Amino acid sequence: MGYWDDIARFDAWFEAAREAWTGRQREGIGTFVEVLRPIVARHETLFSSPDRTEGVASIAGGMSGEVQEHAYWGGMRDRIPLSQTDAMAPGGAPELIRDGARLRVTAHDNLCLIRSGQDWSDTEASERKLYLDDVEPVLREGMDFLRDEGLAIGCYANRYMEVLQADGSVSEKSYGQSWWKSLAALERWAESHPTHVRIFGAAMKYLSTLGPSAKLRLYHEVTVAAADEQFFEYLNCHAKTGMLTAVETVSA
Repeated sequence: MGYWDDIARFDAWFEAAREAWTGRQREGIGTFVEVLRPIVARHETLFSSPDRTEGVASIAGGMSGEVQEHAYWGGMRDRIPLSQTDAMAPGGAPELIRDGARLRVTAHDNLCLIRSGQDWSDTEASERKLYLDDVEPVLREGMDFLRDEGLAIGCYANRYMEVLQADGSVSEKSYGQSWWKSLAALERWAESHPTHVRIFGAAMKYLSTLGPSAKLRLYHEVTVAAADEQFFEYLNCHAKTGMLTAVETVSA
C-alpha cells in the first residue's frame, strides 16, 4: 500500500514497477496492481486522534481541527467536497480486458474505495483484552461477510489486513479495504446491514465503557474515483481477486 504526492514521479516509477510486477509469470503465484489517482475533491479522511497519521495523511502537510461533519449518518458523504454539487452515482459497468496473460478491469465512474483502520498498540492490558475479545471478533465477522457475500449488496471485494512490522512480525494494527459499486451502497451497509450494526454496537459499547481514557485509535479514508482515475491489472490471480470479482466471466 503506497501513497504518492507527485504524479510525474509516480508515473516514472510505475512504468518499470508495473512491468516487473505483472509483466512476468511466477509459478504458483499471482500478482496484481490496483491504483487510484483521485483529485482532492473526491476524497476524505478522518481520525479519532490527531497526533498520529496513517495512509494518505502521512504525506499531508497538516491536519485540520475537529470537524462538524461527524457522528451522524451521512457525515462521510458530507466530508467529500464533490458531494456539494454531485450525487456521485455510478455510471457504466465493469469490463474485462485481456492483454496476453494479463487481465485488466475497467471499472466505472464513481467507484468507491474505503480503507478503515484500527490501532490498539497504545492500549493497556484490560483495554486490549476488551478490544480483542468483544470488538475485533465482531469486526472480523463483518469483514468476512463483505469478502464472501458482499457482491449482493454492492461490495465488489474486501480485504481485512493485519499490518506487519519491519521485521515481519504482526503489529497491533489492522485495516479493512473494500471496493464498492457506489458510495450509496457503502452508506446503506454502514447504516442498516446487520453485520455493520453489530460492529457499530460493539464499538459504541467499548467506547462508552472506557470513556475519554480509551486509547484505541481509529481512522478511515474514502475515495469516490472517476473512471479515468483507476487502474486494475492482474496476472495469474484467482477469479475473486480484487476487482476481478466485479467482472461476470473471468477465466481462472
